Amino acid sequence: MANNSYSGVKNSTANHDGDFGCSLKDLRSLMELRGAEAIGKIGESYGDVQGLCTRLKTSPVDGLSGQPADIDKRKEVFGQNLIPPKKPKTFLQLVWEALQDVTLIILEVAAIVSLGLSFYRPPDAEREHCGSAAGGVEDDGEAEAGWIEGAAILLSVVCVVLVTAFNDWSKEKQFRGLQSRIEQEQKFAVVRGGQVIQIPVAEIVVGDVAQIKYGDLLPSDGILIQGNDLKIDESSLTGESDHVKKTLDRDPMLLSGTHVMEGSGKMLVTAVGENSQTGIIFALLGASEDDDDDEEEKEAKKKEKKEKKEKKKQDGAAENRKK
Repeated sequence: MANNSYSGVKNSTANHDGDFGCSLKDLRSLMELRGAEAIGKIGESYGDVQGLCTRLKTSPVDGLSGQPADIDKRKEVFGQNLIPPKKPKTFLQLVWEALQDVTLIILEVAAIVSLGLSFYRPPDAEREHCGSAAGGVEDDGEAEAGWIEGAAILLSVVCVVLVTAFNDWSKEKQFRGLQSRIEQEQKFAVVRGGQVIQIPVAEIVVGDVAQIKYGDLLPSDGILIQGNDLKIDESSLTGESDHVKKTLDRDPMLLSGTHVMEGSGKMLVTAVGENSQTGIIFALLGASEDDDDDEEEKEAKKKEKKEKKEKKKQDGAAENRKK
């Protein structure tokens, strides 16, 4: 208990020191470790979890002071607990995706063929021969109205594509609005100034001491300070279906996006937002999609350059032959 009180005193004086005792990079690399390896790293670099609390200028008992200047400083140094949403697709992109439907492609081809045939006019001799073979002369009015069928098919395709794209766009807009509302309304229990308070998840910062219990979805990465039969479902990140038991002496590492299935406890927040494990995974997924797009663009440019080179070679060969 004396140690906890000392840590609280240390917190009150250290908040004015300016820089923290560990960097964002150190905390990110620490949260990538698990089990005995993580415990060894904590012991080697900070002594124990309380030593890490001292470096982060917080108290495992009283938490942060809650002063606005201190909270703003932590957001500036360690980031905010927000993961930027993926850039929404434009309406034109949704239209293009709707056009990729196989049935619509078949209808488009059929409409184009129908329009082409409707505007085709054979020579007079062939027309008379076809008319006599058919037992009569083709109705000119019917021939002139032949384009209507192809145009009707194309119009139907356009209507289907626009309706599909609009539905997808409105659904995505509603989903983003709902997600934003949930993020704003969702709150989590943290200890600040020795009192347990409920704050929006986006306001959680590195150094906060959060209280976790059964049913909670962890909003950030952290290290267990105190636990009571705590079991976590990490299947959303690791794919493991078995619940992982978290203890101070075996595996104290807690990851954002995982669910508390049993027990309760306290954790020291060590990474938030884009710097948490969930944020890093989202960033990698977004980067891989961007890389795929870049690769396609690069391939198209390479192909275009290759065609230009071949064309130049052919033109040069033709000029040499003329000479």
